[in-house]
Amino acid sequence: MTPAADAALQEEATTPVPEVGWFVYGVVGADSPVPTDLTGLDDEPVTTLSSGRVAAVVTKVAVERPPGRSVELLAYNSVLDALAHGPGPVVPVRFGSILPDEEAVVEEFLAPDEGYFAELLEGLQGREQFMFQALYDEQQVLADIVATEPEIAELRALTKDLPPEAAYGERVRLGELVSAAVDVRRAVDSSWLLDEVLPLTEAYSLRPVSGLERVVDAALLVATDRRADFEERLEALAEEVHDRMRLRLMGPTAPYDFAGGG
Repeated sequence: MTPAADAALQEEATTPVPEVGWFVYGVVGADSPVPTDLTGLDDEPVTTLSSGRVAAVVTKVAVERPPGRSVELLAYNSVLDALAHGPGPVVPVRFGSILPDEEAVVEEFLAPDEGYFAELLEGLQGREQFMFQALYDEQQVLADIVATEPEIAELRALTKDLPPEAAYGERVRLGELVSAAVDVRRAVDSSWLLDEVLPLTEAYSLRPVSGLERVVDAALLVATDRRADFEERLEALAEEVHDRMRLRLMGPTAPYDFAGGG
């Protein structure tokens, strides 16, 4: 045996074996199939541990690890989104949930809340989450505001060609007026857009928006059998507002916003 090989064996013998736990991605129905080639954190194969009507989607994972690395979040999202495209729904579990062994997953996590998880899964059956965003064309919205707000137009003309340190008070006032004008337009436009979109959804969750660009940021739960009508309506709306807004639709994804805090 060479000295290098002998040293390698000695190093392996003295290196502590990392403690292994189970990383929980989400909960599915006990009979829901999981793709056989699906892998999660550290490229570990995804499997399930069942209790009654539900099952936890898990992979083995070393417990001692750096927290919250972006590559791990990507793997977590990848597993859940793959399951969301499967035949049955999935209830996402908070990122970073690690339990020490199979017994803890089944007896401590699943069994006490089997009915709760089963009810959530039933409510998500045949439904998909989408992310819907509306964003202003900043140049266009600012041009519209200047054209319709005389005080803003006057202050803009006053400060336009001055050096940055000049007319400080007027610049502050201009910024305040522009922000207020955008807020008024955003309130009107977001209300109109949601009135057009929400009747085609089963549930929604609004996220806060701010700044000059964002108009709407919402998670939408859409029935699979109404998806075509939903997407067709969004395409028509995008064409209707294309000169001043951009509409984005992302998904379907796992129903992170409709998982009941599981």
